[in-house]
Amino acid sequence: MMKIRTSTAKTMAMMKSDVGPIQITELMGDGIGPELAESIHAVAESLPVDFNFHQVDWSLANREARGDAVIDEAEASMRQTKLAVKYPTVTNKSSALIRRRCDFSVIYRPAISIPGIHTNFKENVNLHIVRIATGGTYDDPGQLIGKDAAVSLRMVERKPCEQAAKFAFELARSKGMTYGSSHYSVTSASKHTIQRVTDGLFESVVTKIHEQYQDVEHRVELFDALLAKIILNPSAYEVVLVLNEYGDFLSDMASGLVGSLGTGASGNYSFDENNDVDIAMFDPAGGTAPDIAGKNLANPAAVLLAFGMLLDHINRYDLGHALRLSLLGCLEKGHSTRDLGGKLNTDEFTKIVIDNIPAHLPG
Repeated sequence: MMKIRTSTAKTMAMMKSDVGPIQITELMGDGIGPELAESIHAVAESLPVDFNFHQVDWSLANREARGDAVIDEAEASMRQTKLAVKYPTVTNKSSALIRRRCDFSVIYRPAISIPGIHTNFKENVNLHIVRIATGGTYDDPGQLIGKDAAVSLRMVERKPCEQAAKFAFELARSKGMTYGSSHYSVTSASKHTIQRVTDGLFESVVTKIHEQYQDVEHRVELFDALLAKIILNPSAYEVVLVLNEYGDFLSDMASGLVGSLGTGASGNYSFDENNDVDIAMFDPAGGTAPDIAGKNLANPAAVLLAFGMLLDHINRYDLGHALRLSLLGCLEKGHSTRDLGGKLNTDEFTKIVIDNIPAHLPG
């Protein structure tokens, strides 16, 4: 792809602040990963702040060739910058290892209806899913008992529940403050009436953390009932806090409701001893798309939304919001890549987004 440089980008580059560069680790992936990175770099260059990207070759070939050395490199970089963008990769054991090394225990994934994207679901969705990313049955592959039975251990730990609960209530509070009189609540959902010990521990921790956030409404739902209620009345739910497996199911269902995995983005978080965020890594949903890799056909919407989440995280909501409004405005007007029914290539879509960012910046 050619480097994107527009008159708008030049104008905004001249406005760059004197604040030191924002340091970001990039886990460079496979397939369309390099094209998505170019899109982010073009947007970053257009914004009135400076960024330094620290690239780590996270391709499958390099991970297989270097083993633990590349995991060490990625961990060291993220612990230094505290920020990362991860591009689509072919999954192998290193994907799980880097998450464990950095202690990522919470995943935040918004699922929001976007005008201009076709969906069979006609209600407006504005869900903010906070998922405990450790424990459950995902950490234990199970074992056979004899020839005709198998068992798997399900673990729920207090500390990740505390971290996720604090994150969820902080998120709801900040959303409510950002949108003024808008109401943002937290709904915790589980099967606590059946899984009385594991899910019961989760709900008890959330209830305890809620004592520090009495200004935020907290509701409790049974998870299976929640799925039906979201479909029947999605506007009744904003921030939803769930355990690992439930979050996996809910995130995929929510993506289906809003019409596309191609616009999904998420944040992954580790925490310090005070349950404040330590490292934050942002990534787009979707895979490496090897069939279109290198053809300038990739849809960068999800990775740009992930970059917007990163900007929010570093208290540059003004820039993150401007990026989102520009991108969503493009989609609403039918300016999109081919996977969403449009005619634009990766560079063309990125350029339109950049050209429209200044109109949404404050002042």
